Amino acid sequence: MRGGGPGPTTECGSEVALVRGKLCQRRRPASRRYHSRKSICPARKLRLTSQAHCARKTRSSAPAIHCGLPTGPNMKIGQPDEERVFYHGEARSRELLMSEPETRPSIPPEELREGSDSFENSSTLPRGETGGIFRGTRGVRAIWRVAIYLICGFFTAYFAFWIGASFFREPVRGAAILWQEMYGQAALVLAAFAPALLMAHLEERKVDEYGLPRRHAFGKMFWVGAAWGLAAISVLMIALRGVHAFYFGHPVLHGGRILKFAVFWAVYFVLVGLFEEFLLRGYTLYTLARGIGFWPAAVLLSCAFGAIHFRNPGESWIGLLGAAAIGIFFCLTLRRTGDLWFAVGFHAFWDWGQTYLYSVPDSGTMEPGHLMRPSFAGPDWLSGGRVGPEGSVLCFVVIVGLCVAFARRYREVKFGVGTESGV
Repeated sequence: MRGGGPGPTTECGSEVALVRGKLCQRRRPASRRYHSRKSICPARKLRLTSQAHCARKTRSSAPAIHCGLPTGPNMKIGQPDEERVFYHGEARSRELLMSEPETRPSIPPEELREGSDSFENSSTLPRGETGGIFRGTRGVRAIWRVAIYLICGFFTAYFAFWIGASFFREPVRGAAILWQEMYGQAALVLAAFAPALLMAHLEERKVDEYGLPRRHAFGKMFWVGAAWGLAAISVLMIALRGVHAFYFGHPVLHGGRILKFAVFWAVYFVLVGLFEEFLLRGYTLYTLARGIGFWPAAVLLSCAFGAIHFRNPGESWIGLLGAAAIGIFFCLTLRRTGDLWFAVGFHAFWDWGQTYLYSVPDSGTMEPGHLMRPSFAGPDWLSGGRVGPEGSVLCFVVIVGLCVAFARRYREVKFGVGTESGV
């Protein structure tokens, strides 16, 4: 039964604030008419309170006694809750500390780079010192990093071929010969890329910096390079036909074998392009260029590229010079496009055009499964002879034309690395 006067109250909590040594406390009444927003002390909402929260008027300096609570018999004064007693001075100090931003000394990026623990910069020397035979001013010398890369690549290839020997038992005949060549080329690609991953980890770099960024893999520049490569070998073969040094012959493949061998040799020569371009113009060119500059390193590695072809059967000195010259062109494409994907596409379809489409020897090597049965005529220095069109002097004319056309088409330099002191 509800009476006319105010009913009994039930203790439901307390709020206490200490203002100038005086305690302000209330107990919430059980009656619903006192459960308004005005009857709730602001100190209940804020863990850290201040005098302004407990005062009736914010401009008044007098401490609040009831904190806006209803007066009368419904308000009871009890013992203060020790957990909710706060001192305004301490709260104010804590608010100021929390509002102050943290300030840390800024370190220039170059100092962070020089002080890193990477393979390249771990032994950085003070200025004015040139280091010794194994290290320069910025760590291990470039020539030794290239040597480590090549040694790791050699052992990777040896291990891969050792595994492959269990799949291809001697003697290998028929179509197994082609699949053995495909496996061998894939093993060489692994031998070129696996050590680069190790060196990138030691040097604290991304492997994409070495010339083959994954975001551009088989993208626009790859296919542009493929078109240039196929067009270039076609121009060379037409020029040889024009001087009566080459005859196209007639097709020897028919039906589905045309497409089957076309796809097989396309995949094979893409692997060839990836291996040879990354081995000589990927990590090695990137690293040597930091020691001696881009073009000196490009000339050195292009000569090495020509020397590698010396082991091919039937190779001539004109063919070796032609391989070195085309290597210079590939370095130019890297310099102007910023990566090796153009060179990979060009290299792959230049070789594909020789081996499959026009069915001529490629650096002295004649592969099975070619489309045509052509013939050569005239002296070897003009036709190329057993070497193929790369052994013809007309190949140099085509390469020079490629360099001029490419330099005029792509004028901006997009690939550059800083040089270090010494190799």
